[in-house]
Amino acid sequence: MTIKIVDLFAGPGGLGEGFSSLDSGQVFKILVSAEMEQSAHATLRLRSFFRLIRDDARALAGYYRFCNGEAELPYDRDSQKSWEEAGLEARCLTLGVKADNDALDLCLDEHLKHTEPWVLIGGPPCQAYSIVGRARNSGTPSYKPENDHRHFLYKEYLRIIRDRRPPVFVMENVLGILSAKISGGKIFHDILRDLSDPDGVFHEGTGQPGYRIHSLVSDTHYQSGMDPAEIDPRQFVVKSEDYGIPQARHRVILLGIREDINVDFTRLNTSAQVTVASVISDLPKLRSRATKTVDSNDLWAETVRAHLNELAQDADHKKMRRLAASLKKSARQVRKNLTQGQLRLPKKNKRRSLNYAPDWYLDAQLKVWLNHEARSHMSSDLRRYAFAATYARLNNRSPTGHENFSLSGLAPNHKNWKSGKFSDRFRVQRKNAPSTTITSHIAKDGHYFIHPDPSQCRSLTVREAARLQTFPDNYFFQGNKTQQYHQVGNAVPPLLARSIANIVKEILRTTEKP
Repeated sequence: MTIKIVDLFAGPGGLGEGFSSLDSGQVFKILVSAEMEQSAHATLRLRSFFRLIRDDARALAGYYRFCNGEAELPYDRDSQKSWEEAGLEARCLTLGVKADNDALDLCLDEHLKHTEPWVLIGGPPCQAYSIVGRARNSGTPSYKPENDHRHFLYKEYLRIIRDRRPPVFVMENVLGILSAKISGGKIFHDILRDLSDPDGVFHEGTGQPGYRIHSLVSDTHYQSGMDPAEIDPRQFVVKSEDYGIPQARHRVILLGIREDINVDFTRLNTSAQVTVASVISDLPKLRSRATKTVDSNDLWAETVRAHLNELAQDADHKKMRRLAASLKKSARQVRKNLTQGQLRLPKKNKRRSLNYAPDWYLDAQLKVWLNHEARSHMSSDLRRYAFAATYARLNNRSPTGHENFSLSGLAPNHKNWKSGKFSDRFRVQRKNAPSTTITSHIAKDGHYFIHPDPSQCRSLTVREAARLQTFPDNYFFQGNKTQQYHQVGNAVPPLLARSIANIVKEILRTTEKP
C-alpha cells in the first residue's frame, strides 16, 4: 500500500517530486497538492499528469509529443481522464481563503482514512521571513509585522495538523525564519510551540497527542513543555551541499513525529560535494541576448570581444599581466555561431556526457532541451559578466566590490558602490564548486547567477537553475520565463526531498503492525 502525501504551499512541486519518486513511486503517492500561483500550479498539474501516466506507454508518448513541440496539448482523448485526475490532485488553492480551505477539507474528508498512515509536507510562503523581504519591509514606514498575514500562513499548515494528526510532517522554510520577530518575540519559538502542541494554539483540548519536532541533521529535538530559547535553532538547518545537492542552499527543515510514535531514525547522510560543472556542462552552449540594440550573432560576438579586449588593454596598462592574458584568452574563445536557446531547444546528435546522476536527470525520449533559453543583457552588463567570469576562472573565486571591478567601464551607476553595500552585486557560479543558493531573485536579473563560461557571457537559464535544484530534464516549467525562474528559485531540491522521504519511509515502516 502506498502512503498518501498532502503537499501544502507546493510551488512547482519539488518536495512532492522527491517523495513521489522514491522507489519508482511505490512508497508515496500525492493525494493533493495545493498552490495559489497559477503558473506554478500549471507546472504542478503537468507533473502530476506525468506521474499518473508514466506506466502507460501510449499516454506517455502524448506527453513527450507535447514536450517536443509536436502537439499543442499533453493529453488526447484517451488520456484526458488522467489529465482531469491530475487536476483533482494538483489544486490551485489560496490557503487562508475560506472557500479554498473548504475545498481542501472536502478532499481530505473523502480520501483520508483516520486509521491509515499519511504525511503532510510543504513550506509556508517565506517572503515575510526572508532577510531580503524583511529589509524591503523595513523601508516602508507604515509596515508592522503583526499586521502582515504572511507571518501567520504557517497556521494554515498547523490547522491541518490539528484536525488530521498525521503521523509525520515535514515543514521547510528559509533561514530568515530563525531570526524573524513579532512583538519582540522570535517567530521560530512560536512555531516550535505551536507545532508541538496544535491544541494549545487553537485553545482547544482534543486530548490527542502532540508532536516532537526533530532535526534531520542532528539529535536535537523540541517537544511541548521545553523552552525553545534553550534550543540551538541552527541545528534545524540543512545545508544542501553537504548532502549531494550541487547548491549551497541552507534551509530550515522540521520533521514532526507524533508523540505516540516512539522510533529512532537515521539522519541525513553526508556525501561529497557536487559541483556546478558536473550538472550543467553537458547542456548546449548559448549566447546571451542583447537589449537596447540590434541583436545578431555577429554583433553580439563583436561587442563581447570588444569589451574583453578593452578590459585586457586596461589590465595591461595597470600591470595586471595575468588578468590581461586571461581576458585576451576569453576574447579569442567568443564564437559567432551560438544560439540564444529556446523554450524547446532541439537536441543535436553530438552529446556531452553528464558526470552526475544521469539516470535522474536525462531522458532519452526528449528530443529537445526544455526551458533552456538565455535572457537579455545590456551591453554594460555584458562587459561585467565577461569580466567576472574570466576573473573567476583565473582566481577560482567571484570578483567582489569596487577593488576587483577596478577596470574601466565596470563600476555600476550606484552612489554607494564603494561603500561595500554592493560588494557581491555580480556573482559568478564557479564551475568547480556547488552553486550559491538559487533564489526567486533570479527572476529579476542575472547578476547573482553569472554563468562560469566567459565565452557565453550570460546568466543561468531556467534549465541550468533547475539542474542545480536537481529537477529532472523532463520536468517542464510552465508560464513565462520570469514565472519559470520564480518557480525554480522557490522550490525544494527534489533529490534532497527524496533523501528526506527515505527517512520518513523508515519511520512509518517501523511503526507498521505485522
